[in-house]
Amino acid sequence: MKKLALLCLGILFNLIICLSINAAQPSTQPALWQVYQRSLKSAKYVDLTHAIAPSIPVWSGFAPSKFTPTINPKTGKPYTYKEDGFEATQYDLSTDQLGTQLDPPAHWNPDYPAIDELPATFAVRPLVIIPIQNKVAKNPNYHLTVKDIQNWESRHGKIPEGSVVFVRSDWSKEWSNPELATRTKFPGVSLEALKFLHLQRKILFHGHEPLDTDSTPTLEGEAWLLNNGYTQAEGVTNLDQVPQTGALVAIGYPKFKGGLGGYARFIAICPPNWQYGVSVGQIPESPLPKASLPLHWDKQLGVRIR
Repeated sequence: MKKLALLCLGILFNLIICLSINAAQPSTQPALWQVYQRSLKSAKYVDLTHAIAPSIPVWSGFAPSKFTPTINPKTGKPYTYKEDGFEATQYDLSTDQLGTQLDPPAHWNPDYPAIDELPATFAVRPLVIIPIQNKVAKNPNYHLTVKDIQNWESRHGKIPEGSVVFVRSDWSKEWSNPELATRTKFPGVSLEALKFLHLQRKILFHGHEPLDTDSTPTLEGEAWLLNNGYTQAEGVTNLDQVPQTGALVAIGYPKFKGGLGGYARFIAICPPNWQYGVSVGQIPESPLPKASLPLHWDKQLGVRIR
C-alpha cells in the first residue's frame, strides 16, 4: 500500500507540474496570427497589377524598354539551364514610370520623399472602389467629380480616413493595345475630387487605371498631388473584380534608392464569400507545381513565355 501511495503521489506531482507549465504558456495565438487565421487565410486575393513587358503602353516621351537573356561576362554567352543550371534576365527599362506603378511626390518635386523614403505603414490599407465606368462608356474623357464621391458615400458610407481609393473606369480592359498611351482623351480624376479626397476625407492615396491622373494640358491634378506631398497609383487593373467596400489592399514596390517612380504590386484582399480571387490553400503554393510547358525565350516578343 505504501508503494502504491507513493506512486499515486508521484503521478499527482507530475500532473501538477504539467498543469503549471501549461498555465504559464499563452492559451491563444498572438493577436495578429489570430487575425490571419480568422480572416486573411480564408480571404479572396485578387491581383490588381499588369505584368511588365516591352510591348506595354508607355508615354511617348520614354524610349522603349528591352528584355534580353543575361550574358555571362566570362564567355559572352547567355546563361542556360542546360549548361549552367539556371537562367537570368537583363532588363533595359527606359523609365521607372512603367506599367502598374506608385508615384512618390519626388516624381515632380525633389523636396518630397522618393520611392525608397515612403513609410513602411503603406503596406496594408482599407480599399475603396468608386466606379465611373458607365459614364466613361458615354464619354471617354470623363473625370471623377466630388458629386460622384458624395453619391458613392450616400450608398456606402463615409470613406475611411487613411484608406486607398481606386477609381474604376475599365480603361485597362484595352491594356494589350500600345496605342492606349497616345490617346489624349481618357478617364481621369478632377482636381476638385482629388482635393476632396485628401483634404476632406484624408485618404492615403488614390489610384486610377490610365497612366496619367487627368487629361488637362498641364496635368493639374497630378501637379497638385505630387507638389503637395501626396502619392498616387497609376495603371491599376481588375477593379471590376473587387467589391466597392470591405476589402483591403496590400501594397508592394521595389525600393530603388532615390527612385522617382515605383513598379508596384497591388493585391486586393476581399471577403471570403467574394466571387473573385483565390484563397490560401485553394491552389498549390509550397512547393509550387510544375507548369505544363517550360519557359523559353521568344525572340519576336522579347520575353520568356510558355
